[in-house]
Amino acid sequence: MPKILYTAFDIVPSPKGASTHILHNIRGLVNSQFDVHLITPNDGLLPTEATMDGARVTRISQDLTQNFLARAVHFGRAVSSHLAIHQNYEAVHYRNIWDGFQIAQNKKKYGYKTLFEVNGLPSIELKYHYPGIDSDLLSKIKEQEIATLHLSDAIICPSRVTRDYIASLGLNRKLVTVIPNGVSPSDFSPSPLPLRGGRIPVLLYIGTLADWQGLDIVIKALPKILEQQAVRLHIVGRGRSRQRKILSKQIRKLGVEGSVIIQPAIPHHEIPALIAESDICIAPLGLNDRNVTQGACPIKLLEYMAAGRPMLASNMPIVRELVREDVDALLFSPNDPEDLARRTLALLNDFELSKRLAESASERALTKFTWHESQKKLVKVYEKLLGD
Repeated sequence: MPKILYTAFDIVPSPKGASTHILHNIRGLVNSQFDVHLITPNDGLLPTEATMDGARVTRISQDLTQNFLARAVHFGRAVSSHLAIHQNYEAVHYRNIWDGFQIAQNKKKYGYKTLFEVNGLPSIELKYHYPGIDSDLLSKIKEQEIATLHLSDAIICPSRVTRDYIASLGLNRKLVTVIPNGVSPSDFSPSPLPLRGGRIPVLLYIGTLADWQGLDIVIKALPKILEQQAVRLHIVGRGRSRQRKILSKQIRKLGVEGSVIIQPAIPHHEIPALIAESDICIAPLGLNDRNVTQGACPIKLLEYMAAGRPMLASNMPIVRELVREDVDALLFSPNDPEDLARRTLALLNDFELSKRLAESASERALTKFTWHESQKKLVKVYEKLLGD
């Protein structure tokens, strides 16, 4: 039974998409007879040692009064110390450079293979969370990312856009395997669309409040929608205080407070019921380097689709990898609130169109983008990695 160390600078379990992804990866590996040990940070509430989905879990304590980078460096050092003591892993799987760089550097010393799971790169993403971050620091982080990529034995990522960006950094494309995110049919199954007569339709957004998500475009579109149709915009997700303040200020400035509900993130198992209460789901990804250059694979798109809700999404490559325009979703021009408003009204005024898109999207998600399919692809990468 191959012994695998899986490291992630993410709280697991949590409402974040990263946690969902990690849990399904672990289940796939454990079900394929891999001995998995997961190391993650502790939020101060979860147990330090545990068993989860057949994997052993160790959570590293962190000082929450420290800034993000200090906590990330601390986590990386803790993982390095663990590997210095436990030298019996056949492979080490990492999702970030904070521990991944040292892991990759020490692979020959400790005799393990390395797998870098690239979902996002801090040289691109950190500036959206910390606008004042020093550009020289981001340059140094990018250098470390490139070094980690080149040192890794295998690389996986969730989209072709991400793969192309990695290749642009000088990587051999053959080392990079695209494994899209997935959805669990047992958790997300289609339900009938709510009837629209006598009630106010609900537009739903689930996800972080990060600047790259494009929520400002939805807020700007709302007055144009409200001119013709009463709606309620329901925003559910985690965000930093700065992000919440900016969003609230924009809502007040446009005078749409009575039509917007902002709710903190909820446990993942509560999301299907939330989607079932909505009329239209929105993925308004902004036109920025995080989405266009780096790419991703938004889990929320797949969950919206599987749950059988008509979807509005930004017309960009990472979205078109998942949906077919005018078949599974209506796509609007990125960063264009007028086009978003027009597309929203088209769905609100055409129940049959909404129904057709929802049914097509659900079938596509539940047949082509399941976690079972992504797990099979991950296991194949491991088999090749450990067989070489």
